[in-house]
Amino acid sequence: MVVIDTARVKDYLTKTKLTTLDYVINPYVGCPNKCLYCYAAYMSSFSKHKEEWGEFIDVKQTRKKINTFKIKNKKVMISTVTDPYNSFEEKYGITRMLMEQLVNSEAFISVVTKSKLVLRDLDLFKKMKHIEVALSISVLDEKLKKKIEPNSSTIEERVETLKLLKQNGIKSVVFVAPIIPQMTNFKKIIETTKEYADEYWFDNLNLRSSFKAKMFQFINDEFPIYKSLYDDIYNKKNPQYFAELNEEIEKYCSENNIVYKNFYAGT
Repeated sequence: MVVIDTARVKDYLTKTKLTTLDYVINPYVGCPNKCLYCYAAYMSSFSKHKEEWGEFIDVKQTRKKINTFKIKNKKVMISTVTDPYNSFEEKYGITRMLMEQLVNSEAFISVVTKSKLVLRDLDLFKKMKHIEVALSISVLDEKLKKKIEPNSSTIEERVETLKLLKQNGIKSVVFVAPIIPQMTNFKKIIETTKEYADEYWFDNLNLRSSFKAKMFQFINDEFPIYKSLYDDIYNKKNPQYFAELNEEIEKYCSENNIVYKNFYAGT
C-alpha cells in the first residue's frame, strides 16, 4: 500500500546543477515504481515520511504557473527523481497540467518515464516545438524486470509505446539506464528497439545509501556468481568494468550509426 499525501511547493520549476540540464520538474515526491536500484531513494531522508522509498507519494501542489519566459531556449527534464507518469498520475493529473502550461514554451523538453501512460499526452506533445520522450529500459527479460521494477509498465508495453511515439512524429529515445552489470545487454536492447528510437542514452548503475544494501542482497540471493564483480565495482571502486563498457558502447554505436549520449565517463 502506498501512502498518499500532498506537498505545497513554491514552484514546480527547479534550477539544477546537472551539467546537461538547466531546470527539472518533478511533479511528485516519491515514486510507486519501487525500482530496486532507484538512486532517488536518498530523498527519503528529506521527507516527513517514515515509509520506505516506493511506499509513499506526495502530490505537489502550487498555484504558481510555470514561467515559460524563464525557460526559453533552456533544457528542462521531466522528471529526475520520480516517474512523471506513475500510477497515480492517472488520478491526479499533475503532469498533464504541467504539460498544458508548457505547450507553447520555447524550452527543450525531455520527458523520462517507464510508463505507457505517457501516450495519453500525445495531443500535447504534437503541439510542442521541442519535445523528446525517453523510455527507460534496463533489461528485456520480463521476469527479471518484475523483480527489479515491480510496479512499472512491462517491457513489451514500453516498446509498443516507443513505436506509437515514433508513428506520431514525436522524437523517441531509449534510455538504457541504469546499466546493471551483467544484466543489461545494451546491444539486445538496441536491436529490439532500433526501428522506433531516434536516439539512445546510457547511464550506469550508481549504488549508494540504503538501496546499495538492497541491491547487494538481491545479487547475493539471485546472482551470487556476480558477488565478486559487484564488490569490485562498488566497494573497491574499480572503474575498469564501466570504462571498458563505455568503450564498447562508443564503438558499437559509431559502427552502427546510432545517435547516442553517454551520461557517464567510465566511472
